[in-house]
Amino acid sequence: MTGTDVSADTTPFFSDDNEEEGPTDNGVGSPQPEEEESASGVSDKRAKLTVAVLCYINLLNYMDRFTVAGVLPDIEHFFSISDGTSGLLQTVFICSYMFLAPLFGYLGDRYNRKLIMCVGIFFWSLVTLASSFIGKDHFWALLLTRGLVGVGEASYSTIAPTIIADLFIKEKRTNMLSVFYFAIPVGSGLGYIVGSEVDDVTGDWHWALRVTPGLGLLAVILLLFVVQEPKRGAIEAHPEHTLHRTSWLADIKALCRNPSFVLSTFGFTTVAFVTGSLALWAPAFLFRAGVFTGEKQPCLKAPCDNSDSLIFGIITVVTGILGVASGVQASKKLRIKTPRADPLVCAAGLLLAAPFLYLSIMFAQASTVATYIFIFLGETFLSMNWAIVADILLYVVIPTRRSTAEAFQIVLSHLLGDAISPYLIGVVSDSIKKSDSYMWEFRSLQMSLLLCSFVAVVGGAFFLATALFIEKDRHLADNYVPSDDAPIVVPKRGRSTKVSVSSVLI
Repeated sequence: MTGTDVSADTTPFFSDDNEEEGPTDNGVGSPQPEEEESASGVSDKRAKLTVAVLCYINLLNYMDRFTVAGVLPDIEHFFSISDGTSGLLQTVFICSYMFLAPLFGYLGDRYNRKLIMCVGIFFWSLVTLASSFIGKDHFWALLLTRGLVGVGEASYSTIAPTIIADLFIKEKRTNMLSVFYFAIPVGSGLGYIVGSEVDDVTGDWHWALRVTPGLGLLAVILLLFVVQEPKRGAIEAHPEHTLHRTSWLADIKALCRNPSFVLSTFGFTTVAFVTGSLALWAPAFLFRAGVFTGEKQPCLKAPCDNSDSLIFGIITVVTGILGVASGVQASKKLRIKTPRADPLVCAAGLLLAAPFLYLSIMFAQASTVATYIFIFLGETFLSMNWAIVADILLYVVIPTRRSTAEAFQIVLSHLLGDAISPYLIGVVSDSIKKSDSYMWEFRSLQMSLLLCSFVAVVGGAFFLATALFIEKDRHLADNYVPSDDAPIVVPKRGRSTKVSVSSVLI
């Protein structure tokens, strides 16, 4: 470490000094005495602009992910593939994202986070554009490119929440995280809407994949010129030079001994399972229900009828906004009565979502209107978890482990959640199907989707268990004692010193 104060915006990529204490400038070398900076080293105005940029990228990220789901009937017809094979499109993307998350979590806890995101998002944009030029005889190439898209999301999702955590504390952090997570349902809904509408206008689903790459390059520009890297932990009165970094293995061991983190991660895994299943299969299921009841014509040539993707996209946007906002507000009000408010609200959201998801699946053959109403209610309750789960992670984990914790949560939640759920639903549907009739195409998918209701109930139980430990784990994180860890530092005389990881297990 040098004794010179360096602005985070100008530090090189592989630098461990990117968050040293010192004044920041206005980008042209002159100080800004007129605007007071917080302990993070970032002014309030710049902090809010940073959150706005991160929200834009999060929205774009989910928009790109669900564009494929919005044109899934066209893709199935174009490549002549089964349900199980279709489910692989989401699975390979999530697997790539999941396996790369630990790498970016490790880098995010140690190096310049802004530049890591820039590289990942630029690569993601190029790969998405390349996937829009694939012919019908090369389905493997579509799988490959969708897998590589996971690089961008892994580089972003593990890091962005930790930047917000280093810019705000307490209620402000919760509010900013809720704004950040609004982008997930809104982006997901826009993915369905943009995918279906571009497909209808152009008559070619490939064009739906050419919307987000240009917006991704804009995101890189905004990251470079608007976002400023905050100092890790400084705003929480834990400057990074006193929160010594430990080895990656020591971080993982500490996280595994943090019951609130582990149980909330398992709870979030069930949310990922359900949302992953619905994200890929809900529009296709609604389309098959329409064919089964005679309200729609089967897809015999492109473009297929994607009106269900449009409607489902609108529902996803609205329910996401309502769900995230209601979850945050319910948590704030309940915190007055109990410090266990966050996991209790998450549990309530999943337990209330389960029966409505069940009813939406069972009513599809009888009433389209009732189906959409139950989907609306189920997705609203399901969306209550997004911002709260992120907030739980940030206040039960110390600053220098947060990117690793985000990566750990991503790996586990996707490994057991939406990495397998789309493929699993497709395989179960294929195994139940007794013939290639329109009736069995609908019935088999209907029966397989019932698994989502059961998984939602299990998730509610995990969050109820989290409530038993949340007070203790938050107290340990707030009162973290650095001397109880083994810092990765070289002492002045060149000899390494080991201090056992003991009493504080965050």
